[in-house]
Amino acid sequence: MKKRIVITGMGVITTIGDNLSDFYQNLINGKSGITKIKSIDSSKIACKIAGDLSDYDFNSKINYLKENIPEDYFKRLKKIFKTAPFSTKITLLTAIDAYLNSGLFNFMPDKERISCFIGGHNLYDNYIAKNIRQFDIEPDYIDPLCGLVSFDADTVTSIAEVLQIYGHICTIGGFCASSGLALKFAYDEILLDNSDIVIVGGGSLDYSNIGFQALSMLEAISYKSFNDNPEKASRPFDRDREGFVFSHGSGVIVLESLEHALKRNANIYAEILAIDFNNDASHLPTPSVIGQTNIMNKVIKKSGIKKEDINYINAHATSTPLGDLIEIESIKKVFGEHAYKLKINATKSMIGHIGWTSNTIELIATILQMYNNKLHPTINIENLDERIDLDVCANKSIDYNINYFMKNSFGMGGINCSLIGGKFIK
Repeated sequence: MKKRIVITGMGVITTIGDNLSDFYQNLINGKSGITKIKSIDSSKIACKIAGDLSDYDFNSKINYLKENIPEDYFKRLKKIFKTAPFSTKITLLTAIDAYLNSGLFNFMPDKERISCFIGGHNLYDNYIAKNIRQFDIEPDYIDPLCGLVSFDADTVTSIAEVLQIYGHICTIGGFCASSGLALKFAYDEILLDNSDIVIVGGGSLDYSNIGFQALSMLEAISYKSFNDNPEKASRPFDRDREGFVFSHGSGVIVLESLEHALKRNANIYAEILAIDFNNDASHLPTPSVIGQTNIMNKVIKKSGIKKEDINYINAHATSTPLGDLIEIESIKKVFGEHAYKLKINATKSMIGHIGWTSNTIELIATILQMYNNKLHPTINIENLDERIDLDVCANKSIDYNINYFMKNSFGMGGINCSLIGGKFIK
């Protein structure tokens, strides 16, 4: 029989909560985490809004971890944290929190059998841009660690150092599907018996004002209509959607073989039945019905369940005019008449698009909804696009029992990732 793989720990830092309880409750309440940009000077750029964590209370999370993790781990965390850039800090704290949530500090597993895969690339855009500006003013005043920590491996190596992980580690890039790809590699890592546990998630992308402006020029992000009403800007499936809203944040999960999880009597949140990805052989940011339907059909076949067993989809749903329509069309092609029995919602409507880590954060949102038998709303649907005729949980939470779920992530450049999971049943 195929090795069974489960999720035993979860951690989040988002604009609507940095613990599982607050994150879930704010999702159910339909709270938006989108505000005016604070992390960069937006005076010269078209977009003025984001899910901004630049004023995040790091001390509160640090003090919480100090009280709850072993002293030697905390010393390593504090040492790295002092000089780490913003992106490393956010993701590192999320990973430590997920590890704590998993109960692994009380078990002390074989560190040669733990790995860590982090999805993301170009994580330090804003950090690098700041150092370039400082270099133009006075080269001797740039951050001397810039030559080291600006590389994408800084996040995963920092996690490995704090947790003393000696298995495989790597950073995996795939645009908006990055943490989904990382999860695929983590799943295979355990399936192939290379590791018992994999810490997996996405690095926090920190865009510079150059990045914001370039995306505005590409008509990819919202900048025309909602700069004065930022909480209204992320509006998947709505007729007036105009692009995604970038956000800070990170999500990390602990993936574990069922055998190992049962051996240590771990709390099991969910079981992953199948995950895979493909691509459209195109470098352009244009989604494809063919690519999306192919990957959804593929994971359904690999999962061993029928498509009719799936009754909930957490959509990629970025709030782009074309992307939302393509995803809905793809779902209808895959599920046929059953599509009209599905519940679908868009976590991004509240937290925005958290870049490379969106897959993991939205997977955590999915599991929390399954755990609590209640779906969060897709907010800001004031005028549902008439071409979208599926149930997208418009504007209200719904009591609902999830049997099996699908989580979609579709990255620019035609990288398509789908996952199927469900409640753990012995």
